Amino acid sequence: MAFQSESDAKSYWKENISLVVKLMVVWFAVSFGCGILLFDVLNNISLGGYKLGFWFAQQGAIYTFVILTFVYAKLMGNLDRKYGVDDE
Repeated sequence: MAFQSESDAKSYWKENISLVVKLMVVWFAVSFGCGILLFDVLNNISLGGYKLGFWFAQQGAIYTFVILTFVYAKLMGNLDRKYGVDDE
């Protein structure tokens, strides 16, 4: 992986870390926020016969993690192409 300049490398890593932080905030909000902090409030709503708080605690965080993995891969591919460090 070779960058055109030092400033490109710094910009790339700045955008990379920013993306990771944003995705981790989403995951934290879903797993900790919806699965623990808002558990009782969300249990007043049903999803497929299950209480929503229970669903987030048991399944929602996992589904969110899988979706965020694909989102990260897509956005990092775009970032790699933007800075010319992709594999192609």
